[in-house]
Amino acid sequence: MSRIALFPGSFDPFTKGHEDIVRRGLQLFDEVIIGIGRNASKQRYFPLEQMTTWIEQTFQDAPQVRVVAYDDLTANMARKLGARFLLRGLRNTTDFEYENGIAQVNRYVYEEVETVFLITSPHLAPISSSIIRDLHRYGQSVEAFLPYSIETRDEKQETRIPPAT
Repeated sequence: MSRIALFPGSFDPFTKGHEDIVRRGLQLFDEVIIGIGRNASKQRYFPLEQMTTWIEQTFQDAPQVRVVAYDDLTANMARKLGARFLLRGLRNTTDFEYENGIAQVNRYVYEEVETVFLITSPHLAPISSSIIRDLHRYGQSVEAFLPYSIETRDEKQETRIPPAT
């Protein structure tokens, strides 16, 4: 029986911290499925289809990783995928408090699922998707935090402010 883990999240964006958790998870599981959950109450910053492509490119060297998008309870999706494990990363105690409650509810919905927590590698702990979105929104480079390349808003703009004369 394969040990399949679902790594759920909004991944808006998927960071080097997320990549680290997946790659370390591959040492524990036969397959890791990155599940991009759709949240009706949130507007995505990066389009879902683009994020899926970026994540797939990140793991093109790892055939035991795949990406799915879903609009369901995470526990229900894990059951549908045959995943008996949920993989989660913890940066700090605040993450633990939040994740602990979710793990309990997932176990209530799907009794056979176990949540496995990996502590984020120390050099990646300060990275958060919300900080990266804010940096990108205001034209700052976010390349150091992502395992793929994206443009900053300034690079996307066609018009540039001419130099002062």
